Formats: sequence, C-alpha cells, structure tokens
Amino acid sequence: MEAMHISTGYADTVRPRERILAAACELFYQHGIHVVSVDQVAEAAESNKMTLYRHFKSKDDLVAACMSEAAKEWHVFWREVEEAHCGDPKGQLVAWLEGVVDRKTNPEDRGCALANVAVQIPQPDHPARCVIEDTKWAMREKLVKLCEKAAFPHPEQFADEVYLLLEGAGICSQSTRTRNLSLRIVDIVKARMAEQEKQLGPT
Repeated sequence: MEAMHISTGYADTVRPRERILAAACELFYQHGIHVVSVDQVAEAAESNKMTLYRHFKSKDDLVAACMSEAAKEWHVFWREVEEAHCGDPKGQLVAWLEGVVDRKTNPEDRGCALANVAVQIPQPDHPARCVIEDTKWAMREKLVKLCEKAAFPHPEQFADEVYLLLEGAGICSQSTRTRNLSLRIVDIVKARMAEQEKQLGPT
C-alpha cells in the first residue's frame, strides 16, 4: 500500500474519533476521496480499521463528516468577518473576498474541499453531497443577505455574480499555474460595487 504523507504524533488527549476525522480530512483533501483507503486513514490516525468503523459506519459517512468539518471552517470565517466589520455590510463583503482570495493564492491550497468532493461524487443521495449542497446554498444566501443590507439595487443578482466569480476562481487556481488570477476578484467586485452605488444615486 502506498504511503501518504500526513503529520502524525497526536497528543494523548486527542480521542480516536478526532484523530480519525483529522487524518481523513487531510488525506481526502490532499489526494481525493477515491484514492485514499480506509486502511490508510486508520494508519495515519494511529488507529485501526475496527476503531474507525466503530465511529463511522462507512467510508461515505466519514467523507460526510469531513465535509461537515469543512463547512464549520467556513461558518467560523464568516463570523470572524462579521465581528471585525460589524454594521458595515460592504466592508464585510470586501473582507470576505480578500480572505477567500488569500486562501486561493496560497501555494498549498488545493481548492475548496467542498467543491473538490462534489466533483468526485455523482450520486445525489450521497450523505456528503447533502452536506455540500446545504453549505454551498447557505454561503450563497449569506451573500444575498449581505448585498441586501448594503442596499444594492439588485442584491440577489449581484450576490450570484460574486458567488460565480469565487467558484470559478477556485477552479482556475487549481487548473492553471497563475494563482494570481484570483487577485483580480477583489478589483472586479469593487468595480461592480461602485456601479451598484452609482445606481443608488446620492444619499
């Protein structure tokens, strides 16, 4: 079995389920869910397959749990942006974009964990796909509400434009060597925000 690199040396206080989940999230993200076996996850987690199946009844459930962890990271990121720019929806939008772009231009970035797994799972009833779709829709709805709070003339349309730009940038950052293309997102959206503000007229 091919060895896969992953940081090990878990503290004694880290429970088996947490170790397994952490190992699976990293391995699935770096190598893909179909390439990584349950045995490899168990080995990386310094555990065994029996323990893994005690906490996750199937590999599909383990993948879904990893997607839930990815979703939590996005929700935490949103809260941090909201707290840092409380009462400033336009500031929140720009800060959120800058944060996303910062991730996409990181050489170690492998793209959006949610989108990566969605591409690998064609089954609409897969437990991980349900998590992915719910999270992606929640992200889109957050953008819509942010644009509504900013009082843009067409908030839903503008939110969809931003959302599609970000999703497209995620693909470009993985399929081309020019990660700096993602940096253009902030300038593009700022220009569109200025257009939206002109439509509002003087306040």
